[in-house]
Amino acid sequence: MPLYRDEAVVLRTQKLGEADRIVTLLTRRHGRVRAVAKGVRRTGSRFGARVEPFMQVDLQLHEGKSLDTITQAETIEPFGESIASDYARYTAATAVLETAERLTAEEREPSLRLYLLLVGALRALAEAQHAPTLVLDAFIVRALALAGYQPVLDACARCDAPGPHRYFAAVAGGLVCPEHRPGGAATVTPATIALLIALREGTWEVADAAEPKAQRDASGLIAAYLQWHLERGLRSLRLVERT
Repeated sequence: MPLYRDEAVVLRTQKLGEADRIVTLLTRRHGRVRAVAKGVRRTGSRFGARVEPFMQVDLQLHEGKSLDTITQAETIEPFGESIASDYARYTAATAVLETAERLTAEEREPSLRLYLLLVGALRALAEAQHAPTLVLDAFIVRALALAGYQPVLDACARCDAPGPHRYFAAVAGGLVCPEHRPGGAATVTPATIALLIALREGTWEVADAAEPKAQRDASGLIAAYLQWHLERGLRSLRLVERT
């Protein structure tokens, strides 16, 4: 079996047999990979907590027909240690991982930019650089853009008329003008639009200063937009602690 090495973030684990786990990874060079960590549930496993969610690890793997096998694991960044100690950060990070997995539909499809975005989001959460919900929403907006679903925020998504516009419709692809406003479109405030743009562009001085109402409204729009493109919502979003 071919042997390869890559760095990865652990997205999810599930039990396999009495002592093993199936580990879902987003790797730097090989995209999303599923691999078996043998004996990891036994006391004294050589992998320990290194192949748990939120961890960034350097791995050696054997390539298999359906599942690869992890043969070595070394910690790069133990993001999980800080994230797991705080409920708000933990729930936001869980939603970040689920988003990353859902937006990588094909296994072994390289996605370096998404991997780097994921590492940056986990680092921001672990170091409490910004409010957890802001980090989550910024990750979702940027991850959707990488997947080809960037919401239109500067013009009408239907006719390209220059903005700002005050109506947001996930079905239309973002903000729309009054003429092309579909049924069910949400009316948004200038403060919410400014926050959405700041999250997309990484203008953190604007995002950090946003009022709680603008943050809640932006989160709702982003969740609806993500759900529209995934065709169903994220289970973890329901648990995210909102201000």
